[in-house]
Amino acid sequence: MKNPKDGFLKGRLRSFKFALKGMWLLITTEDSIKAQLFIAVLATLIGLYFDISTTEWMFQFFAIGLVLVAEALNTAIEKIADFIHPEYHEKIGFIKDIAAGAPSFAAFTALIICVFIYKSKLVVLFS
Repeated sequence: MKNPKDGFLKGRLRSFKFALKGMWLLITTEDSIKAQLFIAVLATLIGLYFDISTTEWMFQFFAIGLVLVAEALNTAIEKIADFIHPEYHEKIGFIKDIAAGAPSFAAFTALIICVFIYKSKLVVLFS
């Protein structure tokens, strides 16, 4: 909650503290985020192994961030929906299904980026 007595800098520091807390909660409580972080670490190690270019690193980290953001937003929407209507409801289920689609789009996009980055490197590796 915003404190009206906080100045600009103090307010930004408080916001940053809340953001770090949110990231920590996601990392420690959500299996989907844990799985995506594992894949992110794996992709980073693969990138180091293949010595990808700076541009490829930018695209790879953008894709990782995209997936993590989509997973986080999906989690937030699901938590809100469960809070509003804890028992099963058809409309809440529909909303949660749509929210779950967002990380799927992000993961598919990340997979396409991965193919562009690594296809030539894998051809060389296996030839």
